[in-house]
Amino acid sequence: MRVVSLAVILVAGLVLCACAPPAGAETTLVVETAAGATHNFTVELARSDEEIRRGLMFRESLDEDAGMLFFYPQCRIAAFWMKNTLIPLDMIFIEADGRIATIAAMTEPLSLDIHASGVPVNGVLEIGGGGAAARGIAPGDYVRHPWFGEGGAAVCG
Repeated sequence: MRVVSLAVILVAGLVLCACAPPAGAETTLVVETAAGATHNFTVELARSDEEIRRGLMFRESLDEDAGMLFFYPQCRIAAFWMKNTLIPLDMIFIEADGRIATIAAMTEPLSLDIHASGVPVNGVLEIGGGGAAARGIAPGDYVRHPWFGEGGAAVCG
């Protein structure tokens, strides 16, 4: 059993590495709205525990088309706070197929309030506060990125 488990972990790690840029890198993703609009973002990738813990803390600004993408190889309820985060953010919670499950909009800087996905997700996209509403991004829209959708690294179940 132990050998089989190790093999599964190694294969999962190879799949993740094959389709995802290295931690700390930047990449482009697209959000497609139900209305047919597309919005491009250049995002920093947060995959390591340290990158996930730090997130966008201590940033004094964020470009309008920039953000941070957090990835979890297995579905989980994601929960964030705004401790040490100086700017308001929209937290866009993403399911394995890339569908937006929920959005925590205009989160309050420096707050310890918890913003949770409510359902198991594989990723979270953080963009500047109000950015989702300004672009018409809503639950049910899709995030297009190699980590999500058919052939992506995200796994539920």
